[in-house]
Amino acid sequence: MKKVYEDAHAALAGLVKDGMTILAGGFGLCGIPSSLIRALRDTGATDLTCVSNNAGIDGEGLGLLLETGQIAKMISSYVGENKLFAQQFLAGKLAVEFTPQGTLAERCRAGGAGIPAFFTKTGVGTQVAEGKEEREFDGERYIMERGIVGDIALVHAWKGDTEGNLVFRKTARNFNPMMATAARITIAEVEHLVQPGELDPDMIVTPGIYVKRIVHVPDPDKRIEQRTTRKRTTAAAPAAAGEEV
Repeated sequence: MKKVYEDAHAALAGLVKDGMTILAGGFGLCGIPSSLIRALRDTGATDLTCVSNNAGIDGEGLGLLLETGQIAKMISSYVGENKLFAQQFLAGKLAVEFTPQGTLAERCRAGGAGIPAFFTKTGVGTQVAEGKEEREFDGERYIMERGIVGDIALVHAWKGDTEGNLVFRKTARNFNPMMATAARITIAEVEHLVQPGELDPDMIVTPGIYVKRIVHVPDPDKRIEQRTTRKRTTAAAPAAAGEEV
């Protein structure tokens, strides 16, 4: 079974339809499947439900699909860096299901593990608990959260082989591994594509059985959400400019 596709557009060809639930891995702009998100935008599919920690920023990540009006609903835990996200939500143009960050990760992990629901203390007594089943365990209150299963998961991996075995690096390990297991079709973009047997088995995070399509993206965009610098009070001395002793 051929899993490697020429580019992101080819990897999505024939799969995306209106009304689908799309899982997108990463955290902010770190470890997001940028090439696949752009290709998803170019499909023109609408009425999408997107599950992601957030929606990137204006003009980047899932923010691109907000600009085109392709997202009908976001299931996420954070809005702060995307003004368009907030504007569409406040204007009633975008449905948002706010989910605590750890709960969101566990909902995806549960979906991938075949667990339809679980109980958590997070959100008890808040708006998060409204409309959800509540039970008591050992004298503590818990609310029920449903596992998430998507139609398509888009993930970004640092390294992968042609069989779909994936290795995630640092912050890209946020949400990508669990989302890779929680969709009917998982598509991965990888920075370093190798042949079977070249990955250390102990380093593989997502087994290839979960991954249906792969695209090699050797030089992905790695944007910084907030670039913070400090002003220098004095001119910096050149390297190795100290006095000889």
